[in-house]
Order: sequence, then structure tokens, then C-alpha cells
Amino acid sequence: MPSDAGSSSRPGGSLESREAGAANESRDLEVERLTATVRGRVQGVGFRRYVRGWGRKLGLAGWVRNEPDGTVVLEAEGPAPSLDRLTRLLWGGPPTSRVDAVEVERREAVGVPDPFEVRH
Repeated sequence: MPSDAGSSSRPGGSLESREAGAANESRDLEVERLTATVRGRVQGVGFRRYVRGWGRKLGLAGWVRNEPDGTVVLEAEGPAPSLDRLTRLLWGGPPTSRVDAVEVERREAVGVPDPFEVRH
């Protein structure tokens, strides 16, 4: 018979691994702020609607708007994993867009509109 020596018989693993998981969960639930500027062919192609849709699906608060210089700027607040996913999605955009650059800054949350909205 195989030995169970060294393995935990308690559900959920060792105390250390449960504590590490709890620490990661609390970090994941902390609200952060993401500010991003997206450059490329991102105006007139449904990019703001795309960002608003993903922001809402991810449960984020925030806004997105076109800038006079042809960029799209957004601010979003929510858990770090959701902000990370939104950042990755910004590189995709709707099919008619072309993203050349995404500049991202992360800060402490200060409160933005909920639900995610398009600003004009």
C-alpha cells in the first residue's frame, strides 16, 4: 500500500497553502484603478462600445471616451484580475480597429461611475 506520509489528510491542503490562498484572494478583491490610453485606429470603429461592454461584463466601474488627438482614454476600477483582463482585451478591440499601443497606469481607487459608461 502506498504511504500517506508527508501528505495532508485535511481537506484544502496544509495550513500554509490555505493562508497563501487567502492572501491571494484578498489581493484579488482589493479595488484598484486603471488609467489607459489606446493609440491606433480606435475612433469611429466601435472601440468605446467594446470597452464599455467588457468593463460591464468584468464587473468594473469606470468610463471610456474619445480624445481630440485620435486616442481613446479610459479609467476603470475593480479587482486586479479583472483590470488585468481588460488590459489584455484592449489590445484586441473590435474587428475594424487597429491597436498600435496601450499605455497603462495603475493607482489606488478613488471612485468612478458604476456601471461602466461611454463619455462624450
